[in-house]
Amino acid sequence: MMQSVPSLPAAAVHGVDIELSNLGLGYGGKLALRGVSGQFAAGSMTAIVGPNGGGKSTLLKGLLGQLAPMQGSLRCRYPRAALGYLAQACEVERDFPISVEDFVSMGLWAQTGALRAVCDAQRGQISKALATVGLQGWQPRWIAELSGGQFQRMRFARLWVQNPPVILLDEPFTGVDEPSIDVLLQLLQQWHVRGRTVLAVLHDREMVEAFFPEALALAGTQLGWGATADVLPSLAARAGARRRA
Repeated sequence: MMQSVPSLPAAAVHGVDIELSNLGLGYGGKLALRGVSGQFAAGSMTAIVGPNGGGKSTLLKGLLGQLAPMQGSLRCRYPRAALGYLAQACEVERDFPISVEDFVSMGLWAQTGALRAVCDAQRGQISKALATVGLQGWQPRWIAELSGGQFQRMRFARLWVQNPPVILLDEPFTGVDEPSIDVLLQLLQQWHVRGRTVLAVLHDREMVEAFFPEALALAGTQLGWGATADVLPSLAARAGARRRA
């Protein structure tokens, strides 16, 4: 059975975590995304959808503070360092000589610092996190030994010990096996129930419809933002129009 996820204080799950107003982001002085306005409410669970090159990952970089707004504004309730972020798996070096325990312990750096050893209580947190994602007892293994699905489970375990109020995920299920996807989706749902704000860049429409109550559709600009059942048709209509053009 999945382990429980630590709860946030009740006061932290009300109001707005992130607010965007006519936001424009880009690279080298050229806009890649423009005209995004709306709010991510505290405790919301939102899929960010749209075609490749539509600005989904660009938006996450803006939320993380890696890109400064070129237009409009972006306000976040929490310091950027407090946000949890899972980059695309292809951006992570898997051959680095580090154990599973040491990798997951990086989620505790805000508490321990980069050089301080973890204490017994924190090792207990790491153990619970690994149990949550089905990797009980895997602490001493090298990360290079893990399959794609196991590697992604380990990365989610690092988020578990970090315990961030806002979680940003960039294509978290690409190249991941179905059993691992099931485990990680269950964890996302637990985070949502516990008051986390979850934003995930996704391409699987069925998954979005089944698990994400809200969606933000991007294609260089904002196509729609709101209830998933209302937003996805606008994305499908745009795709159909492009095929007919």
